[in-house]
Amino acid sequence: MTAALRAAVVGTGYWGPNLARNLRSSADWELAAICDLNLDRARKVAGRDAGVRVVQQLDDVLADDSIDAVVVATPAGTHADIAMQVLESGRHALVEKPLASSYAEAAKLVQRAEQLGLVLMCDHTYCYTPAVQKIAQLVADGELGDIQFVDSMRLNLGIVQQDVDVMWDLAPHDLSILDVVLPPEAHWTGVAAHGADPIGAGHACVAYLTLPLASGAIAHTHVNWLSPTKIRTMVIGGTRRTLVFDDLNPQQRLSIYDRGVDLSTAGDSAEQTWAARVSYRLGDMVAPALPEREALGAVVTEFAAAIREGRPPRTDGRSGLRVLEVLEAATRSLATGGALLPVGGDK
Repeated sequence: MTAALRAAVVGTGYWGPNLARNLRSSADWELAAICDLNLDRARKVAGRDAGVRVVQQLDDVLADDSIDAVVVATPAGTHADIAMQVLESGRHALVEKPLASSYAEAAKLVQRAEQLGLVLMCDHTYCYTPAVQKIAQLVADGELGDIQFVDSMRLNLGIVQQDVDVMWDLAPHDLSILDVVLPPEAHWTGVAAHGADPIGAGHACVAYLTLPLASGAIAHTHVNWLSPTKIRTMVIGGTRRTLVFDDLNPQQRLSIYDRGVDLSTAGDSAEQTWAARVSYRLGDMVAPALPEREALGAVVTEFAAAIREGRPPRTDGRSGLRVLEVLEAATRSLATGGALLPVGGDK
């Protein structure tokens, strides 16, 4: 039997308790410590488990040589500093999104983790849902054909954030999904952003990101804090089939349509009418059966597997870096009236 890895969770705000719960229920992990400046909150997360230490300072966690990895679930502005301390102590790190507050900070984390031979993983939770994993498989297997377009919408009524705009709050989810789904030959090459602040929040509450893809296709993401209805959909159109992902429909999260538009070039001539060249494919729709399981369970399983196998996790530090690169470029684009700015898409 492989001994369980020992982990500490730093931060018990919104997301930390969920990570702690999944570590505790995983056969791969032993929850060793909970760290938070608010000891009462940390004790509540630790519960009655006498084997879980409750501490107030990160130094107390890093002084414990038995701890193999640290999960960082603190406010985003502290991610870079805490994760760097974790890496410098020789521990593997799983960091809640975003990986850092800036591309430059994240790049330093990625470089240091690679120098030390440690696993740095970004908790892009959506990438571990059964639906997104199925989408990635379908794209990789060529079931959709060549990608022609992606349209995604993530709309809510709030929560209007004080420290970040709607792009930094909501778009990382869609960008991280695209990062794992799109093949390298169809990855993004640039971003143009448009947004508005109709309620006077001081930053964009509605935004649209347009991302040209290397294949000549295009991806578009709409994020919105002001919608009275909650919508989480993504449409991926291919030359063979089109996929619709509706995250709010547990009975049918994925629908695959054998429908599309074909433009024939055979026998093209001045006499041939445009209508004769255009054909519409109207085939069947199928809805793949998907297991219902908590994505965070798959996150902590992947973290343990990457450590044991000495390999990058599915959402490694570089995936977090790619998302941050787009967000920073989108911020600059928004400030310049929606200019198209290049992004590397180093995949």
